[in-house]
Amino acid sequence: MKKIKWPPNMGLKFAALLFAIFFWLAVVNIADPVESTSFNDIPVEMINEEVVTSKGKIYSLVDGPQSVRVTVSAKRSILARISSSNISATADLSQMEVKTCLVPITAEVRGINSSAILTDVNVKNIQVEIEDVTRNIFPISVNVTGTPRDGYVVGEMTTNPEKITIRGPEKAIGNIQKVVAKVDVSGKYESDTLDAELIIYDGNGNPMDQSQLTHNLGEQGLSVNVQMLNTKNVKLSVGISGTPASGFVYTGYTCEPSQVQICGTREELADVDEIAIPDSEVNIDKERGRKEITVDILKYLPEGVSLVDEAANNVLVTVMIEPEGIKTIMLPVEAVQINNMQENFRLLFESEMDLELQFTGEEKALEVLDIRYAASIDLREYKVPGSYEVPVNIEIPSGVELITNPTVRVILTEKEEE
Repeated sequence: MKKIKWPPNMGLKFAALLFAIFFWLAVVNIADPVESTSFNDIPVEMINEEVVTSKGKIYSLVDGPQSVRVTVSAKRSILARISSSNISATADLSQMEVKTCLVPITAEVRGINSSAILTDVNVKNIQVEIEDVTRNIFPISVNVTGTPRDGYVVGEMTTNPEKITIRGPEKAIGNIQKVVAKVDVSGKYESDTLDAELIIYDGNGNPMDQSQLTHNLGEQGLSVNVQMLNTKNVKLSVGISGTPASGFVYTGYTCEPSQVQICGTREELADVDEIAIPDSEVNIDKERGRKEITVDILKYLPEGVSLVDEAANNVLVTVMIEPEGIKTIMLPVEAVQINNMQENFRLLFESEMDLELQFTGEEKALEVLDIRYAASIDLREYKVPGSYEVPVNIEIPSGVELITNPTVRVILTEKEEE
């Protein structure tokens, strides 16, 4: 056999080649090393949902993450080209573990052509709950927001449709407390059909997540027919029946409130100037002293007319029945004229309660006594801001005397400079 004759220094040359290869690899790794970067809030996408829905069931997350943190490992040059938009995290329902209902979460980098990329997620599984799908029919109520134009209030409202069929997980459907059409009437003054927002409330009165609920509203959605009504302030008048006890006379009445705000169409309000309480409600036969009667005025409203504040139906009628020769008059503090107040002062009455003024004199003079414009206060001597008890001056005709001199407490403050 012929022996192969190696060139001189062949071993040394081969060793030099290996060294060169290792040196090149070392240089490459040093210049472009493998690094890791974490990307937060990567949304988890559920895939292969038909595995559950094809069986007439639905799934929901059990306090599972809707987003995860993904750590990507790759060479520095590759890692520099990766952003959150390249990363996707999926939970594959076809890989769900039947007993525990755990679905594995995996992540991948898309749009980067390299096999030397590794991904890791901080949460490995997401747990779901599998439920039967059910449906139920719910009535729709209306929730009004916003303020109509001044002089108008909202009247009757009807939803379109009046009921809704909602389909979803059995537990969620069973937790629905009420379904509401939320409608905004800001600045409205004409009756109209307004688009509404569907809100579903749970048993605790909190809005529910509707992502897994479906309904039959279709493309037309939800709307509310809103009637706008005019408003009007009208006074209350009271009829009095009966005769007081011997030695006593009826001297007048007060009504609290003295007027109410009603609403209706323009035509329905045109002829309504007052709400009359009939004398059958206030009977003073053989009465003596002050008598207070609460009257429900709802039954005395004209047809088609209602109160703006439905809770304001009860009014308090106070009847004055006094000994002959005495008359009590309730005077609103707003009727007191203010004289000689410093120009830089602003006045506020400390109490809005009426002044109770009691007079004595001849019956004929008391019957015609009118002090609506006879009360005043003089603030000439009050030159320092503060709270003061001020005497009230009453101009009364001859034949009548004021039993007690009234006072009123006022608060004087300086006007703010412009």
